[in-house]
Amino acid sequence: MSVTQAPEIAIPAAAAASPAYDPPEVEIVIPVFNEVGSLDCSIRRLHDYLTTRFPFSARVTIADNGSTDGTWEIATKLAAELGSVRAMRLDLKGRGRALDAVWRSSDARVLAYMDVDLSTDLSALLPLVAPLLSGHSDLAIGTRLARGSRVVRGTRRELISRSYNTILHVALGARFSDAQCGFKAIRADRARELLPLVRDRAWFFDTELLVLAERAGMRIHEVPVDWVDDPDSRVDIVATALADLRGVARLLRDVRTRPQAVAVAGAEPSFGGQVVRFASIGVLSTLAYALLFLVFRSMLGAQAANALALLLTAIANTAANRRFTFAIRGSANNVRHQFQGLIVFGIALGLTASSLALLHTLVPDPTRAVELAALVAANLLATILRFALLRSWVFRERRAAPEGAL
Repeated sequence: MSVTQAPEIAIPAAAAASPAYDPPEVEIVIPVFNEVGSLDCSIRRLHDYLTTRFPFSARVTIADNGSTDGTWEIATKLAAELGSVRAMRLDLKGRGRALDAVWRSSDARVLAYMDVDLSTDLSALLPLVAPLLSGHSDLAIGTRLARGSRVVRGTRRELISRSYNTILHVALGARFSDAQCGFKAIRADRARELLPLVRDRAWFFDTELLVLAERAGMRIHEVPVDWVDDPDSRVDIVATALADLRGVARLLRDVRTRPQAVAVAGAEPSFGGQVVRFASIGVLSTLAYALLFLVFRSMLGAQAANALALLLTAIANTAANRRFTFAIRGSANNVRHQFQGLIVFGIALGLTASSLALLHTLVPDPTRAVELAALVAANLLATILRFALLRSWVFRERRAAPEGAL
């Protein structure tokens, strides 16, 4: 925790008075800095919702990042007055710093946070945390950019938000829709895995956490939210956006230069994910193979055209599956993987060459279309065999790697 002194904590009156203590199922962090005008009303509103409408036990922690306007005094007053509300004071600013400090010390099963202005309708809180408590998902985020969301905010904020998330999709391959909505939750065990890897302690904290989680194969649940922009927000949109872009650039460098620390060179995708990615690459490879075969067939015999087209697509196919299907990055073992891929290519060549020879035995002078149809059918069988060999032999060290190796 990057603070110059240990955080000061105000314990809830109810917890301090009770000899028996049961950890809450959910802990909700409210990061604040100079929020004297809105803190009291927001915390009372959240506390009322949690005590009257929320079905799980919950604790609210006000995380004060060194406020200078009386925010800490209000926070300690609320902690003394309201059950299940506590306050923690850090001497440095940074939303990520506040979340890291509270989440690391929490004993709750699920850790959440929301902005102090409560821009997100509280009715989304239960759908946010329920999949985490049930074990269905690892993280959950509120999204203002998905179908079903109802958002009221200015054109400028909308444009910046959509542009930023588009950059994440293109530059980092992110699949989540809204990185910066101040309404997120994570299972505590997953937080303990990810927090040591997150380097940012400010606004980019959210994005970095999500990118690391996604690349580690964790399940991210998205909840469309009703969200109303706070007209009194003092967040410098442009400065924050620029800081986030610097964070994207730094994370890209980390992925290339510190894959072992970033941990996102990634956990192996699930079997279903591998099948989908392998099939997608296979479709593209088959199309490329068919085109190359027809080009080479105009200059070479059928067997030579088949061998050359299959060789070229096999090299590209192995590289693509290494990178996307089995999430292996870097140059380590690349030559060995390609060599083993060529052995698999030889098996596929044997299948397709045999099918072509059988076709010419049955039909002495087949048309190019018939030749291509026979080869495509043989390639489908070869593709199934190829997936099995890539997964169980060529890239088996990915599957055999211990969980802590990343």
